Amino acid sequence: MWTPDLTGRSPVRYVAIVEALAAAIADGVLRPGDQLPTHRDLAWSLKVNVSTVSRAYAEATRRHLISGEVGRGTYVLSESREAALFALKEPNDDSTLQVIDLSTNIPATDPAATDLDLALLDIAGHGRLASALRHPTPALIARIRVTAASWIAARGLELRPTDILPTAGAQQALLAVLLTICNAGEPVLVEELTFPGIKALARQLGLPLHGVAMDAQGMIPEALDRVARATSARVAVLVPALQNPTGATMSEARRAELAQVAERRDLQIIEDDVYGTLAATPPMAVLLPGRCTLVTSFSKSVAAGLRFGLIAGAGPAARAVAAEPQSTLWPLAPLMAEIACRWIEDGTALRRAKWQRDEVAVRHRLACRLLPNGRTVSSRPSPHAWLAVPPEMADPIAACRAVGVDVVSASTFAVTREAPARIRISLTAAETRAELSRALDRLAAIGITWPSAFET
Repeated sequence: MWTPDLTGRSPVRYVAIVEALAAAIADGVLRPGDQLPTHRDLAWSLKVNVSTVSRAYAEATRRHLISGEVGRGTYVLSESREAALFALKEPNDDSTLQVIDLSTNIPATDPAATDLDLALLDIAGHGRLASALRHPTPALIARIRVTAASWIAARGLELRPTDILPTAGAQQALLAVLLTICNAGEPVLVEELTFPGIKALARQLGLPLHGVAMDAQGMIPEALDRVARATSARVAVLVPALQNPTGATMSEARRAELAQVAERRDLQIIEDDVYGTLAATPPMAVLLPGRCTLVTSFSKSVAAGLRFGLIAGAGPAARAVAAEPQSTLWPLAPLMAEIACRWIEDGTALRRAKWQRDEVAVRHRLACRLLPNGRTVSSRPSPHAWLAVPPEMADPIAACRAVGVDVVSASTFAVTREAPARIRISLTAAETRAELSRALDRLAAIGITWPSAFET
């Protein structure tokens, strides 16, 4: 049994365990697929509380170092570039320089908002907090489905309440769909630059990803047709609105062309729509009612901490997922679902999404003004920016960190080829616009610019 040596590591015990685990993986002591001790066994060997080990394993899972499987245990994952996004940040060597973290794609926070306080007071006042400790009831699930159907209908996608499954966030929704419709080892098509979540899930599930070429509107239809034919893939994951990392949003014509390719190649489309509310565009699922499964959540538009997501669709893929409630309904937190329903019903969710959309627009304009080439940017305002680095900059991440800004490298998003000379920043990660301005000034000073043309 692996037992870590915590000597000389962080005085915070759970952090020390994570550090030892990362070091053991880096040194080859632990290899991908190795099973780790149970929480209780490791706690006994280290003479710590089981809760300490549980917290360490949870943090290591967040960093994509390990993965737990109910009934089977906890296993070491393959090394991943994107794991750096979730790593515990080390303090900057220069204590006089405040590091501004623009690496994590989180929504902006309205310091004046009291929506959660009011919702919790109302729930408690009606004596409903006790229900938060129970499993979701059939009545709650039925209410969520009706309410969520109205939320999605406002985007232009009309579905029956029974066509909608609530989940504990978009990542869990995506996992449930992939688990249900994909066989181990079969190819899955994605944009050639794609979000880290799908890369992590594909690695855990043993699904090889095949990147499809992109342009300023996202995935190119001819490229999808070519790769689908070459790989005989059945499944493609697309982000039509404010694609992460490039910020690309597809036009109606582009969506229609991709829908035609999906029909011709008999592809099942999984549409990741977490940014769709911010883009205010209808989902691509409108064009493919029986062939597209929509995955969305509140995490980017309403509240990051409200772990509430949806799987929506009327096709066979969505019906197959609905037949496995243990992967969707059981993990749902009733309190999160209650708050989400209330916010949809009383208009709070729509108001918060509008505030977020307006804040994104302001911060996007700020970035266009402060970074070189910004006047040439004509794309839809996005919460993240895909920026160019000087050709002489050998290590962009280190260079940005040296001036006190955390960013994400292009290699985190690249699927099938060498990463371009780009970085991604989150414009909404900074706590305030003033903090964002300081970060952008620092990046401009070392030569970070908007690209003069789209290039992956």
